[in-house]
Amino acid sequence: MTTAGSNGTSGEVPANRGRIAGAWHDHYDGSAAHELFSRLGELDFFNWVLLFGATLLLTVLPIIVLLGAFASERVDGDIARHVGLNRQGSQAVASLFKQSTVKFDSGIVVSLILGAAGVVAMAITLQIIYEKAFGHEHHRSVGNVLRCSVWVAALGALLIADGVQSRELRHSPLRPEVSALVDLAVLILFFWWSIHFLLAGRESWRSVFRAALTTAVFWIGLGVFSAFYFSSSIVSDDKLYGSVGVVVDLVTWFIAVGAVMMLGAVVGAVWENRRTRSPQPASEGPTEADQSIASGRPL
Repeated sequence: MTTAGSNGTSGEVPANRGRIAGAWHDHYDGSAAHELFSRLGELDFFNWVLLFGATLLLTVLPIIVLLGAFASERVDGDIARHVGLNRQGSQAVASLFKQSTVKFDSGIVVSLILGAAGVVAMAITLQIIYEKAFGHEHHRSVGNVLRCSVWVAALGALLIADGVQSRELRHSPLRPEVSALVDLAVLILFFWWSIHFLLAGRESWRSVFRAALTTAVFWIGLGVFSAFYFSSSIVSDDKLYGSVGVVVDLVTWFIAVGAVMMLGAVVGAVWENRRTRSPQPASEGPTEADQSIASGRPL
């Protein structure tokens, strides 16, 4: 009797686990999380994040440093501010950049041309990410290169305006609160326009708003995370490995930027897709076949 009861109890455990697993699978299947992870897998998320982060590091950073040298402005302060570093972290980043006088010659011209081409390539990479997130094909054309060039110019204007605004609010007592609200509003507007513009109007303004909103929120979240993580990480790696450690941390931050851009677009696209998905029409009543089965009549 004891053996039989024990066998019965042990047999119920796998059955209960199976029912729980089945219920969890039914709940997960078709959910927002399932759709999100499926889309990320289809889009080869990790490879595209690494590609975009590497493109940012190899193209945007060098041309910013070069233009900063022409303007006799140090760029390390702006980089440290965007990463969210404290004073020690900012000093570690400043050690990577040496202020020097740049003479305009043929080598500089070639560097500027290559840098500009690299930045446009970065914009095209971002455009492909948006197209993949919203299910569009990428079309190569001269017009598309010009479109991405316009977006790069708009990004440059935004960065300049951001630097000016930061300096004006530096000594304001309301700087943290005002800056956070202004940054969020500007980021939402910029990402909203960017997604619509790089998709060449193939998605409506309304359909891309959620992607812009999620990207802006993720960007703010990255800033908060960076302030806590990268400051201590850069200071520690600078002491242990020197400049190499600081560069590795900056590479990590650029990859995180790529993750924010792609994840924000995909989350927003999934959100919009689930919002606009039409619900299944409810049955108004039993069909003729159901009535036949209920009454026992043959179909």
